[in-house]
Amino acid sequence: MLDLGGEPLLVRVINRMQRAKRLNELIVATTTGARDRIIVELAGKRGWNYFCGSENDVLDRYYRAATQYEAEIVVRITSDCPLIDPEIVDWVVKEFVENQPMDYASNVVPIRTFPRGLDVEIINFNVLDQAWREDNNPEWREHVTPYIYYHPEKFRIHNVVNNKDYSSFRWTVDTPEDLAFMRQIYDYFGQDHFSWMDVLHVLEKYPEWQEINRCVEQKVI
Repeated sequence: MLDLGGEPLLVRVINRMQRAKRLNELIVATTTGARDRIIVELAGKRGWNYFCGSENDVLDRYYRAATQYEAEIVVRITSDCPLIDPEIVDWVVKEFVENQPMDYASNVVPIRTFPRGLDVEIINFNVLDQAWREDNNPEWREHVTPYIYYHPEKFRIHNVVNNKDYSSFRWTVDTPEDLAFMRQIYDYFGQDHFSWMDVLHVLEKYPEWQEINRCVEQKVI
């Protein structure tokens, strides 16, 4: 709900995802916690679909949201990524559909070539259901998909990679430094109709902006 260029950060994520051409429906999967009522209220005002589930068992939240909305394929986008790019989402969805049979696809594992914050994961519902039933690790369930990608012997996994490695870029918001970096980007553009390549071009022009959150270390699952 923090401000990002005049809108809540979550609104920026949804705005960008609404431009993805290969998504049929968007659902905000929030929690039943009292402090997240503000997200439910925002979803109501903006006309978004939403689901309220467990705060810590996010795999359960995803499973129940997908069940309620009768999703056959689930595309996972995290809400702390306001530079998520609809063209990359469409790219990963296209690869998933065209490489059937497939259980899981992402641009993250086993190889990441995109900036952190452009993460896209796609799961067949029957695989999500299997993970929901079989995964007994609370730390994995918090992150939804580790049970799948840590068991490549069980699941058919596809990795989408870029022809150039940009994995050293950090474009997610976990810390005040990350938010300061993101506000720098949004202040520059003044809106959210820009691509990830536009951001790369701006950072070539102002490489010092990357120092804003370079000190942040990503936590390990």
